[in-house]
Amino acid sequence: MITEIEQQSLDIDWFFTDGKHVAFVASGGGKLPKSIAESSDYNLLSSYFRNLPEKSEIEINVSLSEILKMVPDERYLADYVLMTKKGLYSFDKTILNNFLDPNYHLVAQPISPLEIIDLPKEVFEILIKSKYDKNLTSISSFNSFEIT
Repeated sequence: MITEIEQQSLDIDWFFTDGKHVAFVASGGGKLPKSIAESSDYNLLSSYFRNLPEKSEIEINVSLSEILKMVPDERYLADYVLMTKKGLYSFDKTILNNFLDPNYHLVAQPISPLEIIDLPKEVFEILIKSKYDKNLTSISSFNSFEIT
């Protein structure tokens, strides 16, 4: 379990699925969905996805500079690029360290997304507990309250 104090003070990697694809999210000090906060397996997912080989070219969100109100530098993009090259859709918290604000924006998307049917059973069974009803291929932002 991840306590609310930990959620507020850490930038936690978390993951969810739309039933077909996988999303990587940096929490930015935000309140995590219940399925993530109550899980003891989030480190397993982070380790698994971070150790995957690169499989995809990526596209950076064309609106990112407008969202961030600055041009994102290599340092900001590094982790999102790393995870997106593994086939994950990558999101960041739009208003950092605002615990109750649920809004996240797309940083980068893969050209060749990883599909959950390609995941090992153990990873699939953890990931499927955090589901989003909209298609990841068609969103540029999401509200974490919509993750079940």
